[in-house]
Amino acid sequence: MCHGVTIAQSFLYHCQGGFKVLTLFVPLPVQKNVKSLMQKTRRLPAWLKMQRASGDNYSKVKQLVTSNNLHTICTSGNCPNIGECWNAGTATFMILGEICTRACKFCATKTGKPCPPDPEEPVRLANSIKKLNLKHCVITSVDRDDLPDHGASFWAETVRQIKNTNPGITVETLVPDFDGRGDLILQVINSGADIISHNVETVRRLTPVIRTKAQYERSLGVLKFISEHGAVSKSGLMTGLGEDDSEVYDTIKDIYSSGCRIITIGQYLQPGFQFMEPVRYVTPEVFEEYRKFAVNEGFDFVESNPLVRSSYHAERHVNRVEK
Repeated sequence: MCHGVTIAQSFLYHCQGGFKVLTLFVPLPVQKNVKSLMQKTRRLPAWLKMQRASGDNYSKVKQLVTSNNLHTICTSGNCPNIGECWNAGTATFMILGEICTRACKFCATKTGKPCPPDPEEPVRLANSIKKLNLKHCVITSVDRDDLPDHGASFWAETVRQIKNTNPGITVETLVPDFDGRGDLILQVINSGADIISHNVETVRRLTPVIRTKAQYERSLGVLKFISEHGAVSKSGLMTGLGEDDSEVYDTIKDIYSSGCRIITIGQYLQPGFQFMEPVRYVTPEVFEEYRKFAVNEGFDFVESNPLVRSSYHAERHVNRVEK
């Protein structure tokens, strides 16, 4: 046996008291080709094939992000749509560094002790967006539980810089929960963001297993606070983590009850071997049933497809919902 090469895989299993996560570190035999084994394990259904990340616009966005020391969730989160979005000249920029203080089981973003916020980042980001000539942009961030205000003031300054540097631009902010503190959420609302998104991510039952520190009711409370203060709220949900369809429908109803009117629903894909494996791959036909259900519930805009992510086709959402 080769003791220098191991694969870490996480599994969701049921025991007394609910679902638990088991991580196994498996040594690989020397004669095995690691790359081929990984490819075999990661084989996906045909409907989950993605566009190759290449092209002139892709290269332009990549160069701009690298040269300005910016971060994107497209790369940090291993987004399957990076080729399509970057070739369209769009990207979801990630502020406040690339190290998160939380360690959710589905997320590929690095976890650890973050560096102090870079005071020049809002200006650099605003100027980069101007160079891309964007009419709409999406901003997200890592969780910053290490900061007294969880990064809320930095969020507000970033949105203001983008708006001042790019007159007429619309901005969507995909924010963390700020521990549910209304005074912090209000800073983002007052910054002038056009859409404020916060993802519920998974169903109520699986939230304690999948998300560290985050709480299902707290996330619904964040969406409710945003909606009640006159801002447009948006949320996202992943499938394939061990939920059943009835739980998906219940979550859609819960999100709608919070006042949210934009929802995205997509398939969870394992971003690496140290993360949980999908329990199931939901077919496009079932995603269409989710879409119909959400539309009938009353949502103004629904994106429901296996490859949908929070910011997928985000530029279309801002024109479909009025404050």
